[in-house]
Amino acid sequence: MTDLMRYAAELEGAGKKGLPPVEKWNPEFCGEIDLVIKRDGTWVHEGTPIGRARLVRLFSTVLRREGDKFFLVTPVEKMEIEVEDAPFVAVLMRREGEGEEQSLVFTTNLGDEAAAGPDHRLVFRKDPETGECAPYIDVRAGLEARIARAVYYDLVALGETRDIDGEEMFGVRSGGVFFPFGPASDIYE
Repeated sequence: MTDLMRYAAELEGAGKKGLPPVEKWNPEFCGEIDLVIKRDGTWVHEGTPIGRARLVRLFSTVLRREGDKFFLVTPVEKMEIEVEDAPFVAVLMRREGEGEEQSLVFTTNLGDEAAAGPDHRLVFRKDPETGECAPYIDVRAGLEARIARAVYYDLVALGETRDIDGEEMFGVRSGGVFFPFGPASDIYE
């Protein structure tokens, strides 16, 4: 953890913009650390929420997903952490453009932005606890954001029905892609 803290301090001190190239780093696995990203987006270290937003943001820039596991990585360390659902929560959405040119841009709780489209897919999965369908957007490199309930309602307000392979589907369009929520008959019941 000391190398990770040192690296975070270097990033913060250097005022670097953009994201580090974590996908290019191949450090040795150093084990697990007691760090959990809760379902609500809170980062918890050793049972205590991390109160420094800038530190959480810095750690999020060195987050990497490999299969179903999540790691914080630096050029010399790789430590596994726990993520309860998705590492980010989409807390804002704005619409840019109109009609077929419409783009829906989501902002996460940590300041990342992703415009839904071919590179940032919207998906809907059943929540294993509630059985309800929950929307997610790919933010970067396999890291997703669960779309917050209030943002989901905004998303539904922009929805439309389209015929897909003979079935009426309800969904939204963004970045030239139609993302179906599900059959329109399920939505309008």
